[in-house]
This record gives sequence, structure tokens and C-alpha cells, in this order.
Amino acid sequence: MEIPKGTIKEEMFLSKELGEELELLIYYPANFSPLYKYSLVIAQDGRDYFQMGRIGRMADELLYKGEIENIIIIGIPYRNVHDRRSKYHPEGEQNAAYIRFLAHELVPYLDKKLPGYGVGMGRALIGDSLGATVSLMAALKYPHTFGKAMLHSPLVNDAVLDAVASFTDPHLLELYHAAGTGETEVPTTDGKIQNFIEPNRKLSKVFKERGFSYRYEEFDGGHTWKYWQADLKRALKELF
Repeated sequence: MEIPKGTIKEEMFLSKELGEELELLIYYPANFSPLYKYSLVIAQDGRDYFQMGRIGRMADELLYKGEIENIIIIGIPYRNVHDRRSKYHPEGEQNAAYIRFLAHELVPYLDKKLPGYGVGMGRALIGDSLGATVSLMAALKYPHTFGKAMLHSPLVNDAVLDAVASFTDPHLLELYHAAGTGETEVPTTDGKIQNFIEPNRKLSKVFKERGFSYRYEEFDGGHTWKYWQADLKRALKELF
């Protein structure tokens, strides 16, 4: 029997925090009904998750098999690598404004538009690389708004480690974290080469020491969608 397919709808959202109009890609499952309740999955790198991660097709399969709860996926695409770094990197010019946009503009809009649960544990932030970093930092800043985060190979620096180490309410967050053993020489948008796996191992240690609800996985592979896509099914089942 063929698996029923959900639909992806595009719309534009005007952000006052960012002073620009952003595109949203919203995945509705095949059985969508406003009479049901849904967890909201907010994806940075939104177009990448749908095109390279195939998250919509993966959700179709998992929902059809009853392996995850009802979800709606909201993808937020970036315009280019410079726009992505500005919004996602902890030192990016628009990073603070982007995190405020997520919490103060996007969530109220989604809560009015979609039949979500209206609580932190009913909203997850997900992302890869810098998208994972900003997802984590937003969840740490607004843990009552975002109760879950899926982190694929985040960029980890001192600001990230300090934010996790100083976070006082680990019980409010549920985290899935994965990185590749081959992520030893990763080209970054600032033209440098960085080791990602060792800082991710440091981050994992801090998560465990602080007592987060947390799962960490290492996959055999590098810093590309080939490996994140292969891990996505496990991540969705773990969080939902």
C-alpha cells in the first residue's frame, strides 16, 4: 500500500525584529485535521531539511507506521551563506534578533495558525551545523517556549559551552545530539578549517554532567547531508 503523502505550503512572514520578510515552508501531514493536536517542529536550514534531508517523506513514513506522534514541520530557509552566518552564528550580526524572532514573533503566529499544544514540550527547534547552534542557543534562552531541540553537528565554541554550563533548568529541555567521527577538518563560511567532532564531544560531556534529558550519537561520516539525512529517522523517533 502506498504511504499517504503530506503537503508543503509556502508563505511569507514579515519580521519586525529582523526588518525583513522571511519565507516559511509548512509541512502538513496527510491526515491533518484542525481537530487534532500537533507538536511543532521548527527547522533552521528549512529548505535543506526538506530537499536534502527529505524530512517530509520521512515524516510521512513514520506517521503512517505510527512510530511518531503527530507533527507539523515549519522550515525557515536562509537566503545565502552570508545571511545564514549572520542569523545562526553566536557572533552573527543578526543572531540575537533572529532568536527573538523565533520566540516573540514566529511562535505566537504559529500558535494562532496551527493546532499545537501551546507549551514548550510541544515545540522543537532543529538544525544542522550553525542551524543546530542557533537552535540550541534559542532553546537555552527560551526553555519555556522551546522544550526540545535536535542538533546535528552543531558548531561549538566557548559561548555555546558556557551557555550550556550556566543553564539552570536542564529539566525543561529534551535534546537529541549527533555528530560524525569524520568531522575533523570541516570548511566553514569564514574560510577556515575546523575540527567539529572534538568540541561536540566536549558539549556532550557538559550536557551529561548538567543532567539534561539527552541522547548523544556518533555516526561514521562527515559534515554533510549524506550522513545527517541517514540519522534523521532515528532523531525524529527519539524526540517524538
